[in-house]
Amino acid sequence: MRLSAKEAVLFDMDGVVVDSMPWHVQAWREAFRVFGLDIPEETLYLHEGAIEVETSRKIFEDQGVTPTPELFDRVLALQRRIFTEKYRHLVRPFPEIPDLLRDLRLEGKKLALVTSSHRQILEEILPKSLLDLFHFVLTGDQVRRRKPHPEPYLKAAESLGVGSDQALAVENAPAGIKAAKGAGLFCVALTTTLSPEHLTEADLVVPDHKNLYRLLAQNGHLS
Repeated sequence: MRLSAKEAVLFDMDGVVVDSMPWHVQAWREAFRVFGLDIPEETLYLHEGAIEVETSRKIFEDQGVTPTPELFDRVLALQRRIFTEKYRHLVRPFPEIPDLLRDLRLEGKKLALVTSSHRQILEEILPKSLLDLFHFVLTGDQVRRRKPHPEPYLKAAESLGVGSDQALAVENAPAGIKAAKGAGLFCVALTTTLSPEHLTEADLVVPDHKNLYRLLAQNGHLS
């Protein structure tokens, strides 16, 4: 199967375009500790892009706490403040990403960024020069249902004017993979934050951005 035939590539942001997840996870752990909760790193990586009241209920219940919207909002507000004040300046794009995006555009591909992060967070961590390489950007505050629901990817594909069979998604976490597959997209998963056994719902798992670059921008193909 030749992935270079796809007309559009839809990228997740955290852990795919920017190396931000270690800092988000650290901020989450610090925020949870303020409320007496000690959450393992892997648990937070597994819930990436889906930490909301209902989708993260098990995180709280495993700690013997019943989550309420009020408690969750307090933890979330603290996490965002910690991330912004302590860690956002440490976030960098993965080294291969700028050239990959530029080369895909030169090949005529339509590019979208599909993230559960709010627009404010995106603007804090993503250089404008990189943001401008995408034809369409969708943030979590622009949809009614975030990942793992397929709505974000369905809306992005529609905005690019492509069908699900004409696009692929690049993800790194279970919620994003589920959203992409629910939207009918071919999904490539990167092992930037989780090992392959956690990414089995993806159509293809690649170990790093160099392999992703060869696969997408240099006419790589799957036999």
